[in-house]
Amino acid sequence: MKKSIFAVCDLESSYACNLMDYLNEKRTTPFEVQAFTNVESLQEFAKSHEIEILLISTRAMCNEIRELPINRTIILSEGETLQDLEEYPFVYKYQSSDQILSEVLEYYAEVNPKPYIFNGVNHKTKLYGVYSPVGRTRKTSFALALGEILAETKQVLYINFEEFAGFEELFGTKYRADISDLIYFSRQKEDGFIFRLNSVIQTFHELQYIPPALSPADIRDVSGEEWINFLQQIMTYCEYDVIILDLSEQVDELFQVLKRCDKIYTPVREDLVSSAKLSQYEKLLQMLDLQEVLDKTVKIKPPVQTVQSGSNDFTQQLVWGEMGNYVRRLLWEEG
Repeated sequence: MKKSIFAVCDLESSYACNLMDYLNEKRTTPFEVQAFTNVESLQEFAKSHEIEILLISTRAMCNEIRELPINRTIILSEGETLQDLEEYPFVYKYQSSDQILSEVLEYYAEVNPKPYIFNGVNHKTKLYGVYSPVGRTRKTSFALALGEILAETKQVLYINFEEFAGFEELFGTKYRADISDLIYFSRQKEDGFIFRLNSVIQTFHELQYIPPALSPADIRDVSGEEWINFLQQIMTYCEYDVIILDLSEQVDELFQVLKRCDKIYTPVREDLVSSAKLSQYEKLLQMLDLQEVLDKTVKIKPPVQTVQSGSNDFTQQLVWGEMGNYVRRLLWEEG
């Protein structure tokens, strides 16, 4: 299915082109983004192309644009008073591209958009699980470093399922929505799920991620089947090469999710108690006739890495430190 057109019109040519390039590089964006730096070129384009969304600066907006057959127009505001434009939603121009996309798709999803399905040809998304029955194994640090490094050459999505991921505190940010909101929309089986998904997704450099749930109770009642359906929706709608699942015991029917993974990284420790926990976990898998989970498991021993406090670039400290070296060596050995 051909992607619909998302047009960006700003008289500041570098801004419009940079935003277009960034959004088009994200192959998961459900639109083809086109940039225009004057009203005339936009009008000419609209004669032969159907524009689904138009994001246009206040300085470019005019009566001629109002007359174009555009499904949804959103104003790109510099913070000025929007006289005569009150009927349009607006987003602030000088914020991150991810935040702009998030707000645009949030507005768009509210108007009951037509369904969109990515029709990838032979596109195979691999699921990598990261799970350990042993605590304090640097599991999340490994998963984030793995995601960042894979994202240097692939389209990667990271999803954290822990009770208390601490991302807002760790990265000094506040999320408008998180995975619990996506689960809600997934349950509603709304046609606009793809737009809701892209409005929630954030990025660490090249790595895309879904903000973890703020409250453990928000996703505690999600069944294993619902998690599988949720992941299947993402793989249906998006061109991800790899989805990394940072798993925990909070996931109901955890083994059902692990069965769906193509590879499972299990961080381990060598002390007596940790070894006993791992042994019990492996015996249980065998008792439940889940040898396939064991067969897909790679046991790892991530290094201890000290990170500087007060830095909001935690993941890059991992990528270019001992953890990153460990991950690169592991990926090289796996070919």
